[in-house]
Amino acid sequence: MSEPTIIAAQDFDSLRVAILERKSSLPKRLVQVAAYALDHPDEIAFGTAASIASSAGVQPSTLVRFAQSFGFDGFSGLQQIFRARLRERTSSYEDRLRKLAADGMAEEESAAILGNFVAAAHASLDALSAAIDPIAFERAVDILARADTIYLIAKRRSFPIAAYMAYAFGKLKVRCQMVGTASGMDDELLAMAGPDDAGFAVSFSPYASESAAQARTLSGHGVPLVVLTDSALSPLAECADIWFELVEADHAGFRSLSASMAFAMALTVSVAEKRQHR
Repeated sequence: MSEPTIIAAQDFDSLRVAILERKSSLPKRLVQVAAYALDHPDEIAFGTAASIASSAGVQPSTLVRFAQSFGFDGFSGLQQIFRARLRERTSSYEDRLRKLAADGMAEEESAAILGNFVAAAHASLDALSAAIDPIAFERAVDILARADTIYLIAKRRSFPIAAYMAYAFGKLKVRCQMVGTASGMDDELLAMAGPDDAGFAVSFSPYASESAAQARTLSGHGVPLVVLTDSALSPLAECADIWFELVEADHAGFRSLSASMAFAMALTVSVAEKRQHR
C-alpha cells in the first residue's frame, strides 16, 4: 500500500502547523532541522544549504530529506516559504536604519550600536501583539489569578523576567515564590506545590535544562503551568497547560528582553486586577 501524498504548505503558518503536528513522528535528525527552522526562520530564508546545515548540526542532505518529507521537491522550495514570510512583513526599524546608513548618514560606532538595539527593541514590540492570542492570554491570567501561590521558574537570560514578576507581585500583594534558592532547596520547594497553586516558567533557546525539569515537576504534581518560550519545540511547551511563543529581535546575536518584559508586566498586572475583582 503506497503512502499518502503530502501536499506542500503554501505559506509559513501552514508549514509551521504541519511541523508541529508531525514532530513526534519525525526521525531524530529531521526533528533537529524542524527545531532550527522554527527557532531561526530568518536564517532559513537567507542562508545557503551548507551554512544552514552547519548551524543546525546536520548534513545538507538532511535538509533535502526534511523538505521532501513535507511535500517539497527540494530544499529550495521550502526555503521560498520562509522568504515569502519575510516579504509579507512591513518595513522594520532595522530596515530603516540600513537605509539611513546607505544614504550616507553614518553614526559614531557607539551611537550606531545604540540605534541598532533600539531598532531591535522596536521590532520585538511591534511583533508582540501579533504573537499573543488575546483569548489565550485571558486564560493564562485566569490560571494564575486562581492560584494560592504562583511559582516562578527562570534561569540565565530569562531570569530577569521572573525576578521582575516576583518584585511586582510582592508590591501587588500576590503570593509568589521564586524557584532558585541559594540554599539549593528547589526540590523541597517544588514538592510543596499542588493543584491549588500555579506555575509560570520562561526559557529561551538554548533552553535551561533545569528550568525544563522544574516545569515538568510542577506539571507532574498537577500544578497548572503557564509558559513563555520562543519555539513550539521548546521542552517547556510540552508540559504547559498554556504557552506563548515570543521571539525577540536581535542585534549582532544579542537579544533584548523588550517584548518579554512588556508581556510579563501585562500578565502580572492583569493577574492582580483579576484577583481584586474576585
